Amino acid sequence: MDREQAYALVEAKIGKNNLLKHILAVEAGMRHLARSFGEDPDYWGLTGLLHDLDYNETKDDEARHTYITSEWLAEYNLPKEMLYAIHAHPGHVPCRSKLDWALYSVDPTTGFVVACALMHPSKKLDAIDANFMMRRFHEKRFAAGATRENIAACENLGLGLEEFLLLVRDGMLLISEELAL
Repeated sequence: MDREQAYALVEAKIGKNNLLKHILAVEAGMRHLARSFGEDPDYWGLTGLLHDLDYNETKDDEARHTYITSEWLAEYNLPKEMLYAIHAHPGHVPCRSKLDWALYSVDPTTGFVVACALMHPSKKLDAIDANFMMRRFHEKRFAAGATRENIAACENLGLGLEEFLLLVRDGMLLISEELAL
């Protein structure tokens, strides 16, 4: 499966909405992390692009989330490691690889970064810096849905929180027009 096929499938299952923007942000963050680790950005990006494919079907049944995705993707014979990372991102299976930890951490981080951008007077990604994000990270009520424990799991990638937040933000900056940020 290439990116074009994956994007068409995501658009068909998700539609054009804020969830699609989230998915694109995760893809961008994963691609940028892959580059920083010397990994394949297309592979990591595709994992991010497909991670919430079944969300509309499973939003009220978290236990099924990612399992419907696996059923839908069976015909594409994707690598087992990719599907495992998709299952690991909501905590259905334990993270064990760099790819798993990256998706687990990037997923909530994109929402946190978007919330930071929207809180900034400019409403732009390029206006938020490490200090701004770090201050907001320690505010429990700010972007409460962005699970801090999952974001902080970036340490399993050998990254400090500040460096990780900047890497994800920088990946998202590459598609800021698509994100309208």
